[in-house]
Amino acid sequence: MSTRTSSTTVVVGTGPLMISDVVAVARDDAKIILSEEAWAEVRRTRALVEALADDPVPHYGISTGFGALATRHIPLERRTELQRSLVRSHAAGSGPEVEREVVRALALLRISTLATGRTGVREETLRTYVAMINAGITPVVHEHGSLGCSGDLAPLAHCALALMGEGVVRDAGGERVPTAEALAAAGIEPVVLAEKEGLALINGTDGMLGMLVLAIADLRRLLRTADVTAAMSVEGLLGSDAVFADDLQALRPHPGQRASAANLRAVMAGSAIRESHRADPTGSSACTRVQDAYSLRCAPQVAGGARDTVDHAERVALAELAAAVDNPVVTPDGRVESNGNFHGAPVAYVLDFLAIVVADLASMAERRTDRFLDPARSAGLPPFLADDPGVDSGLMIAQYTQAAIVSDLKRLAAPASVDSIPSSAMQEDHVSMGWSAARKLRRAVDGLTRVLAIELMTAARGLELRTPLQPSPASAAAIGVLREAGIAGPGPDRWLAPDLETAVRVLADGSVLAAVEAVTGALA
Repeated sequence: MSTRTSSTTVVVGTGPLMISDVVAVARDDAKIILSEEAWAEVRRTRALVEALADDPVPHYGISTGFGALATRHIPLERRTELQRSLVRSHAAGSGPEVEREVVRALALLRISTLATGRTGVREETLRTYVAMINAGITPVVHEHGSLGCSGDLAPLAHCALALMGEGVVRDAGGERVPTAEALAAAGIEPVVLAEKEGLALINGTDGMLGMLVLAIADLRRLLRTADVTAAMSVEGLLGSDAVFADDLQALRPHPGQRASAANLRAVMAGSAIRESHRADPTGSSACTRVQDAYSLRCAPQVAGGARDTVDHAERVALAELAAAVDNPVVTPDGRVESNGNFHGAPVAYVLDFLAIVVADLASMAERRTDRFLDPARSAGLPPFLADDPGVDSGLMIAQYTQAAIVSDLKRLAAPASVDSIPSSAMQEDHVSMGWSAARKLRRAVDGLTRVLAIELMTAARGLELRTPLQPSPASAAAIGVLREAGIAGPGPDRWLAPDLETAVRVLADGSVLAAVEAVTGALA
């Protein structure tokens, strides 16, 4: 695996991070730079923490144990051991490795909180964290281990363990190696944690937030793409675009619905297929199809509701990106105070909301695909869009695959945030399960991508079977991407699985959307 490089940078400490910042570090290997103001605040608040080290009054995380053991006073000579033991014991993840982009996102978000000065870490600890991520070293984090309160403890503890030179990481080339070896190769000295630092490194919502941010970025693209595939399906099934008129959408002023309808109109514009079934060939909006099925006619209502839900999720994400999550926290006026800001409920809720709308959007797309394959509902197309029905099965089993994914998405839509399992001897008696909500949303986003790819392939074949009538220029551009990628048009059966994966790739990487927008202009 080759080393990834990037010339872009993200500056931390000049204001809240933006979604694009997180994506740049997580996916494009942007370098992290801290502002001088951030370094100054880190030094100032560290001095406050060190002043409390000898205070006979116990201070949580500085001179006490943790969680249910917070009543135990820890003598000064054992506090380095306290921090080390905290990280080692909390690095208790299990299961498959979490994706590199997720680990990089959560590391950036923890660095951002540490840079606020509200956590009291030392400058040298923070510099080591930044150096490790900038060197392309990715701590190995596991699928299971976080309850989403007190934040994502186990995932963040695996990252903190790497700062100590322990555990295993992926180096810049993607090889799994002992951490000490990777740090040495990068010229990075491991840290010996001091008072408060172990807790500061592991107490945050950074994992679930990182996955939320990445999902929002993906869904912004997928929602526009879903409008493209829906428009192609309406067009190919001889549906009407009259119902997408802006004055009709304005009667129900949800912004997402209106934007989605505008996209559908833009993609269908100039379609000879659409023109072929107008009641008045001179251009009246009337259509020989009085009312289309809901999966066609109501596409903007469903996709629009999904858009509005993503907008809400982004508002939550931006608030969280502006937060400094730790416990205890060093306030700007110098107090060290316990708090509950590590609870992941606000993030967990929107992660679950998004899984619901992803499932519903995919469910509607699957219904449009099924209509194409049923000669009783496809307005004259051959059964299963097969070349020689009976000898050929066409796209019959592609729809099975799509239906199986949709069924999975419905199960993934069951909310994680309504569950809570008490932990830490009932000290932590209510948890958010936000990490679990985030993990299932990642699977859901992948599932939606695959469902839309199958709708795209199906609509493309259906449109081409309307020859000699021609699709809209935008639909033709989308079809062109599939054909240029090696997916053949209508014809005898062929091995379908590689074509499905190719369709997933060109949809996920934005190629289809870019081709369409080259015709329509930027979609909403």
